[in-house]
Amino acid sequence: MRILLVACLVTGTLWAANDLFVGKWKVNPSKSKLNDEMKVEVAGANRYAITFAPGIVDTIVADGSDQPGLRGTTLSITVKGPNNWVVIRKMKGRTLLTGYWTLSEDSKTLNDAYTEYAADGSKSSVPYVYERTAGNSGFPGTWDSESEKVKPGIELQIQPYQGDGLSFNSPDAEMTKKMKFDGSDYPDLDPDVAPGSASSGRRLNERSLEITDKLKGKITGTRQIELSTDLKTLTMTVRLVGQNRPKNILVFDRE
Repeated sequence: MRILLVACLVTGTLWAANDLFVGKWKVNPSKSKLNDEMKVEVAGANRYAITFAPGIVDTIVADGSDQPGLRGTTLSITVKGPNNWVVIRKMKGRTLLTGYWTLSEDSKTLNDAYTEYAADGSKSSVPYVYERTAGNSGFPGTWDSESEKVKPGIELQIQPYQGDGLSFNSPDAEMTKKMKFDGSDYPDLDPDVAPGSASSGRRLNERSLEITDKLKGKITGTRQIELSTDLKTLTMTVRLVGQNRPKNILVFDRE
């Protein structure tokens, strides 16, 4: 038993020391891609359910009034015409974001002049262009956009964790985790995620990992992490449950 225990400890230590994923990685924006998907569904007379991500749904009457939304916010939809909506989210009366939605005449494209407002008064804007991937006419349907670009400077630090496990540290990539690849759930360490968030992982082979993200035991998405054959490039593909396309594909170069 003592010999077996020592052998297991040595094997775990060697795995950690030689784990191909360990290192510091920096995102390559030109090779990475972000996708934003939202779904608009009719939920009654002049009432709509808008899904911004799995489990993140606002159900709002489109009458221009501020109505209770997700996580203590309010949301309003003002119909300016058959092809124009104004969407505004607030927190305690302060505007967090505005979206000016314009639908093309053929109902195949939705333009969103989107602006976020920080607490210090600064703002940032992204001119989203969505293409319809489900539905026929009007705003109801499924919409996908690759308008947002990956910001340079995102880094990912991967270190050994408890023998054959790994720790991932990249708040900008929403990747702050420590886990062993034994199928068990490990609590998410990012303070900004919803309470009850956890992840489990498994090694598909020496150059490929699969991480399953959960919220209160329910699967919300997966992360496929793969190394190139020369071990100089790491690709992370994030998929959310119920969405047509990958949420993002981040390509990192080894530093």
